[in-house]
Amino acid sequence: MTLLSGLSADSRGENSEWDRDAALTTARLLLEIKAVNFRPEEPYTLTSGWKSPVYIDCRRIIFFPRARAKIVELGVEKIGRHVGYESLEAVVGGETAGIPFAAWMADRMALPMAYVRKKPKGFGRNAQIEGDVPEGMRTLLVEDLTTDGGSKIQFANALRKAGALINHAFVVFYYGVFPGAQDTLAKMDVSLHSLCTWWDVLEACSTRPYFSEEAAAEVRRFLEDPCGWSARHGGVGSMEEAIAFKANKDK
Repeated sequence: MTLLSGLSADSRGENSEWDRDAALTTARLLLEIKAVNFRPEEPYTLTSGWKSPVYIDCRRIIFFPRARAKIVELGVEKIGRHVGYESLEAVVGGETAGIPFAAWMADRMALPMAYVRKKPKGFGRNAQIEGDVPEGMRTLLVEDLTTDGGSKIQFANALRKAGALINHAFVVFYYGVFPGAQDTLAKMDVSLHSLCTWWDVLEACSTRPYFSEEAAAEVRRFLEDPCGWSARHGGVGSMEEAIAFKANKDK
């Protein structure tokens, strides 16, 4: 069973020629800076318990000024095209990986920026949102990536509780395969915008031999049945199991 395979721009009406070019440009940049890792023989365990033969390390972007400048440029343009150039009033990064991307995007968009913690820090002001609370402001939530959308839901709920108006989230990279992210966020009236997915990375790999044919073939098998692949390799096999895994981990 294929779940969300190839789903990203298409399902949100974000599949213009510009979106496709932006996706492949981002994928090539991630490959160039070695942010993409294929390891089918020793699967990675993601934060929600999924097993995956692929791992994306978007934190590497911060070390490469030309790559990050281009990715931030594409992210800002993506939001302008699909949300609006004057439709947002604040940018909030999710700790910790979302903070630098939020800062760079807020700077280019000439908007105030804050960041939100997973939970109040437990001392001092016991704040969960740092900078200032964008109360009553149309706010963009920014993170580096998402697998099943769990942290976006957590951050969006915290922002709404504080009074922010949050209907859009942006990530550089969206796995685009695990169930739940799009549907759960949509039920919260939050649209998820991303630059590229694993399908875009595979397409970019088709023009240059970044990885062996065997590794690429195994990744494709994973993308076509992520839940089954994860379960067969010792990971969670459903969204319900992933939620339980994350809840137990956060205790």
